[in-house]
Amino acid sequence: MNPSPPLSGLKVIELGQLIAGPFCGQLLADFGADVIKVEAPDRPDPARDWGAAKKDGQGLFWPVIARGKRSLTLNLRLEEGQEILRRMAGEADVLVENFRPGTLEKWGLGPQALQAINPRLIVARVSGYGQTGPESGKAGYASVGEAKGGLRHLIGEPDRPPARAGVSLGDTMTGTFACLGVMMALYSRQRSGRGQVVDAAIYESVMAFMESLIPEYALAGHVRQRSGAILPRVSPSGAYPCTDGMVIIGANQDTLFARLSDMCGADWAGDPRYATHDARGENQQELDEKIADWTGQRSMADVISLAEAHGVPCGPVNTARDMLEDAHIAAREAIIRVAQPGLGEVPMQAPAPKLSATPGGVARPAPALGADTEDILIGLGLAPDELSALRSRGII
Repeated sequence: MNPSPPLSGLKVIELGQLIAGPFCGQLLADFGADVIKVEAPDRPDPARDWGAAKKDGQGLFWPVIARGKRSLTLNLRLEEGQEILRRMAGEADVLVENFRPGTLEKWGLGPQALQAINPRLIVARVSGYGQTGPESGKAGYASVGEAKGGLRHLIGEPDRPPARAGVSLGDTMTGTFACLGVMMALYSRQRSGRGQVVDAAIYESVMAFMESLIPEYALAGHVRQRSGAILPRVSPSGAYPCTDGMVIIGANQDTLFARLSDMCGADWAGDPRYATHDARGENQQELDEKIADWTGQRSMADVISLAEAHGVPCGPVNTARDMLEDAHIAAREAIIRVAQPGLGEVPMQAPAPKLSATPGGVARPAPALGADTEDILIGLGLAPDELSALRSRGII
């Protein structure tokens, strides 16, 4: 018998749209939560059409971000829709939202109102700047949060404007922290019996990844700058050319560098210019050029094979095609295939992390708009004639 997922039985209401809030919902659904995705009947989530490419006119972002969820259409701008959400909140464990701060309060659906109905409810609030402070009411997207939190300043070449990653890091970072906050709030609720508010700001989630950036400036006057493909004074650790592509090598620790030196048939480990971490940092460009000259005469496969034999961390710079053909990724089942209506089998990343006893999984494909509205509302006690009346008035 397959074990139940760890969050089986957890009832989650997901409000909002696009990435940050829904990514939190995706993580919860991946591990068994019953996540009800709420969308306005006349204003569905734009993520339904997102993606750099489409298949048969369908966006390919939606099958990932909405997997495992159920879909309910509900107009929260109208009193009848708000009342239905209050009834849902009375039975829910978690509500996730990423509206601009104050929106739920404007509708009479703020945490104070909903927790008066259900004191055990956990409300995870995702926003650009957080729920308090002088900038809390500002519109906030991941791009702006990444800049405010210090990430954008560090990405790119030093002689060019700040660059960005090819995915929405600020959103997924914040969705992950929101999910982590929900887990901690659930643990706390086991002892207190009460829910609480999880306040996840994009810029703060980004700041959490900034390592020692702030104390380096505050205590040593050092301002990190864009450094392209390297980490300043950390060498060797970067991308190196081969005859047929690029590999990443990370061998900045003394013992690893000695193995790399042996792998390359060089005496770098015994050279005072490279023998220590600080020395390698001082002579980083020169050392990287020597390694690049060595890798540039060999294929990626040869370099990776030699690195494996010498215990040196090294790997390819993968594209999606490479990942779909990667034997290790296949053996780990890190890519799964989900049957999506209208698209067939859709390959996508598997739930992470892997749990040995109660692993995650995708219980159902991403839903069509309103696909589960009737089942959800009948479960709340509404009669079929009530549903017809709500639909005729644009409530659902």
